[in-house]
Amino acid sequence: MTLSARILIIDDEAPIRRFLRVALEAEGHHVTEAATGRAGIEACALTTPEAVILDLGLPDMDGREVLLRLRDWTQVPVLVLSVRAGEADKVALLDAGAQDYVTKPFGIGELLARLRGLLRDRGASEPQGAALRIADLVIDAAGRMVTKDGAAIHLTRKEFDLLWLLASNAGRLVTQAMALSHVWGPAHLEDSQYLRVFIRQLRAKIGDDAGNPRYIFTEAGVGYRFATA
Repeated sequence: MTLSARILIIDDEAPIRRFLRVALEAEGHHVTEAATGRAGIEACALTTPEAVILDLGLPDMDGREVLLRLRDWTQVPVLVLSVRAGEADKVALLDAGAQDYVTKPFGIGELLARLRGLLRDRGASEPQGAALRIADLVIDAAGRMVTKDGAAIHLTRKEFDLLWLLASNAGRLVTQAMALSHVWGPAHLEDSQYLRVFIRQLRAKIGDDAGNPRYIFTEAGVGYRFATA
């Protein structure tokens, strides 16, 4: 059963907005529309949607700029609609903070499936009292403690925050921009050297090998994925 959610559509083409509204409302979602980037940013602040569908070809600003502005203050999942199908364009969108993208023209079945995936993943930030067990690692969010085979591993606060972000999204891509924004804040989106240093430190402390990883897998130029088991 699909859970009802608040969805914001930012697209300047009225027929596409109507098409999406009909499909989304049929799934039980509550839909808000915006035809420009500025209106979309304002609507996101006013309606606090649980997911945003963002077209890149907006009349007042590029959709990537809208995405960057949203990431200054919200981590709402964003599904991008784009005619740009090149790998470099997709990497740039993921780096800017998008969770997923659908290339135009698109099938509504695919778009709804991608959206369901984003809504299932919402709320993956640190839950009170949660603990994760992945392979021989146990990561306790409440106590901010990590053990491996029962032995405690000392992590700094930022090392723990980074490990929790990766592990709580096990199997899913965490882009460099997502990690930097989550751990260091939106002002540090260009400071990728911080992330590389901390990934190296984490690997050393949990006994991971970059050349033959067990826990942290690198998606070159994009980000990282944590092992699922």
